[in-house]
Amino acid sequence: MTLKFDNLTISGGIAVGTSTLANNLKTYLKPYSWTFFSGGEFMRDYAIKKGLFPKDNRQHHNANVYSDEFDKQIDYGMRERLQKEKHIVLEAWLSGFFAKDLKNTLKVLLVCSNEALRIDRVANRDQVSISEAKNLIKERVESNFKKWERLYGVSDFFDPKYYDLILDTYSSGQMETAGKVLDALGYDNGKIVINKK
Repeated sequence: MTLKFDNLTISGGIAVGTSTLANNLKTYLKPYSWTFFSGGEFMRDYAIKKGLFPKDNRQHHNANVYSDEFDKQIDYGMRERLQKEKHIVLEAWLSGFFAKDLKNTLKVLLVCSNEALRIDRVANRDQVSISEAKNLIKERVESNFKKWERLYGVSDFFDPKYYDLILDTYSSGQMETAGKVLDALGYDNGKIVINKK
C-alpha cells in the first residue's frame, strides 16, 4: 500500500478533539514508525519547567505565557521538521497553517459546531464551572489569535483554504473521525509504504 502523504498535521481550537484524534491514530500509525508531537503538551511541560506556572496546574493556558521568540522557534521548527522528516504527526493549533504549502503533508482541521459541547469538555477536563469554562475559551482564543496575528500578520489561522480535510467532531464520533483521516492518508490496514513523489 502507498500512502498519499508523508506527514500529517492536526489543527483546531480548544476542545475540538485534536488530542483525542492524535491518540486514536497512534494505534494505526505507530507500528509503521510514525512519531507524534503535541504542541500543547510540549508547551505546558516547558512552562512548568521554567516556573511560568505551578507544577500541579495542568490547565491549558494562553500563548502570552511564552516569549515571541520562543513561539516563533516552535512554530517555524514544526515547519522545518515537516520539510526534512517523514512519518510525523504534528498536533498543534498552528501546525496546519505552517504546513499550508507543503504538498507532502495532509493538513487536517477539526472544528466542533456545538459550542455547548466544547464548553462542557473544558469544564470536565479542567474541573471548572460551566461559566469559568466559557470564559477560559473566550479569553484564550482572543489572546492567542491577537498575539499570532501580531507575529505572523494573519487573522484567521483556521481558514479552510489552508487545509485538505475539515471534520466536525460534533457530527463525527472519535473513531469515525480517525477513520476519515486514515482514509485521506490512503491507509487500508496493509503495509504502509510512503509514496515516492
